[in-house]
Amino acid sequence: MSDNKQKFSANYAKDAVFKTGLRDFMEYRDLGISDATHGQVHAHLIRVKPGQEGDQDMHTTGAHQHLVDFQFFYVVKGWIKFVYEGQDGEMTFNAGDCVLQPSTIRHNELACSEDLEVLEIYSPAIHETRSVEEVPGHVAA
Repeated sequence: MSDNKQKFSANYAKDAVFKTGLRDFMEYRDLGISDATHGQVHAHLIRVKPGQEGDQDMHTTGAHQHLVDFQFFYVVKGWIKFVYEGQDGEMTFNAGDCVLQPSTIRHNELACSEDLEVLEIYSPAIHETRSVEEVPGHVAA
């Protein structure tokens, strides 16, 4: 166990602030646990920015990987479609679905619904995201 004792943290929906982040068509609500865990864990709610209506296929991230120890997401609302390194075909996740993405797995978000909301938790709070040429081992459906 770490010597850095976790702090109490509460984040109220009435005070929610969404900010633009890594992807220009999405916005992120920091749930306030990064400081409380001394940077060991980060959690945020991700949603498609209001006003980003149109072709869901434009909501793509490009092939990339995250240099993390742990990454998990839960689809709160809507749907999101990915391809993953070593996995067959495209995978669509709907409200109530969750995914544990192994460390450094290469993946690409292909599309998402306009009402998408995802809870994402990862560790460490600050990490590198790298663009990659392709998603190797992905077998097209």
